[in-house]
Formats: sequence, C-alpha cells, structure tokens
Amino acid sequence: MPLVTTKEMFRKAYEGGYAIGAFNVNNMEIVQGITEAAAAEHSAVILQVSAGARKYAKHNYLIGLVTAAEKETGLPIALHLDHGEDFEICRSCVDGGFTSVMIDGSKHSFEDNIALTRKVVEYAHAHDVVVEGELGKLAGIEDDVNVSDADAQFTDPAQVEEFVSKTGVDSLAIAIGTSHGAYKFKPGQKPRLRFDILEAIQRRIPGFPIVLHGASSVPQQYVEQVNRYGGQMPDAIGIPEEMLRQAAKMAVCKINIDSDLRIAMTASVRKHLAENPSHFDPRQFLAPGRDAIRDIVSHKIRDVLGSSNSAE
Repeated sequence: MPLVTTKEMFRKAYEGGYAIGAFNVNNMEIVQGITEAAAAEHSAVILQVSAGARKYAKHNYLIGLVTAAEKETGLPIALHLDHGEDFEICRSCVDGGFTSVMIDGSKHSFEDNIALTRKVVEYAHAHDVVVEGELGKLAGIEDDVNVSDADAQFTDPAQVEEFVSKTGVDSLAIAIGTSHGAYKFKPGQKPRLRFDILEAIQRRIPGFPIVLHGASSVPQQYVEQVNRYGGQMPDAIGIPEEMLRQAAKMAVCKINIDSDLRIAMTASVRKHLAENPSHFDPRQFLAPGRDAIRDIVSHKIRDVLGSSNSAE
C-alpha cells in the first residue's frame, strides 16, 4: 500500500486503547530496524523526520528509504515531519511526499499559534495531508528543539477546545510532564505525568487524538553498555513505561520515541568495535546497531504502546 496518513491509525488506537509509535529516523539502518520490528509485531507505524534529520540525510534520500520500507513490509506507514517550526518547512514536506506534518507554534502567543497552525492546516488539508499542532511547552533539548525548565509550560485544558476548533488540526501534542532528550530530571527528582490535565483535556475534546512528545524511557543496560566501552553518559532517567502504558489507554494515540533508539544503537556499535577492533567495514558494526533498534522497537510496540496487530 502507499504511505498513509494517521487518521485511520488514530481512530483505531483511540477506540482500542493503545498508541501508535512515532519513531525518529536518520539513516537506512534505523528505518530498517524500526520497520522490521513493526512487521514482526504486525503494527502500524509512524516514521518521523526532524528538521535536523532532514538536513543530515536529505529529503529525497529519506523519502526513498521510507518508500522502500513500505514496499518491503506492506505495513501502514505514515511519514511525519516532527517539530516543523514554520509554514515553509511544512509546505516543503507536504509538497515533497510527507503524509503528516507537525507545526510547532508553541513558542508563540496563543493567538499567533492559532494563526500559524491554521495556515498550515489549510495548505496541508488541500493536499490530503494531516496536521499535528502543539499547546504547551516541553522542556529539554533534542535536535533543533531547546526549551529551558523556566520556559516550560503545562497545557491549559481551557484552551484546547478553542485551539482545535479554530485551527482544524487533526491531532494535538500536549505538555503534561514529559520532556525532550534522555536526561529529563535532576538527581532525586521523580518523573510525574499530570494525568489530571490529560483527563481534563479528554473531557473537553472527547475522541480527539492526543500526542506525547519527550516520552523516552531508556533502558539502563544500554547506558551502562555505552560507558563500558568508552562513553561518559550519566544515568538517563526517562519516563517510566507504566506511565506511558496508562497514557496509551487514555486519549494518547501517538507516542514519540527517539532517544531510546539513539542510545541503543550507539551502545551496540561501541560494543562491536571494542570487541572487534580490526573491523573496518561499516556493515559489520552498523548491523548490530540495526538489531538493537529492532529489539527495542519490538519491546515498545508489544509491551508499552500495545499496538501489536494494529496493521490488520
């Protein structure tokens, strides 16, 4: 099947009480690892591209990789722009074959966020592309996203009805305590998601698909493995998986996963090179990285998101 939008994915996810994984991609091995796992779990999947990934891998290469993955697996795959910062990048991705774009107007005033988001929605919908908007600001650093703790803001449930109505967005990213990057909390600080805010939003816009960004929950063994083979990473304190499971059973239909993949791949490449110092063929050390991504994505789909068999 051709690349799809997220509309049917989210409808089924909301009704079924699970979430679809949105995994960031940067190169061939990452695309392969994610889609091999999705095929094994028979799960729909979202492959998403940040502005940084687009600069690194180039638009046409990424389109080719994702299209090849769809042909190889036959899965429902959506290609999504993550954190588009302005109308121009969203328009470029719509014109270039993406089936979903995010316009992140959260740095603007409420009124300006509505105006910018509405402009993107009008253009995207005219080309049969869906749009994700954002209300609230997540702290943390990931690619071109950099928000300090002082500037972070929880989503105000009182604003969601007006925002959704005036913009026409198809899904809404909210801030309830997640944050970008692997290092989310200070030593001794416990992760806490504001499920009360999520419940209030769900009551105000029932049936509407909600998105969680900054939802990495990095397995500690990969951090230890990076350090064992020459790295200097502190413990990566992520969002507990039981909290993500709870969110997926509520209104959250899309959960973004990126840092988990980066650290798992890096750990596996470091291990292989340390144990095989004479290897110089990239295929020899990138294959274990691809395998690590496949394993962690399978775990996320099966044990956290609950989206196994959603491709049916």
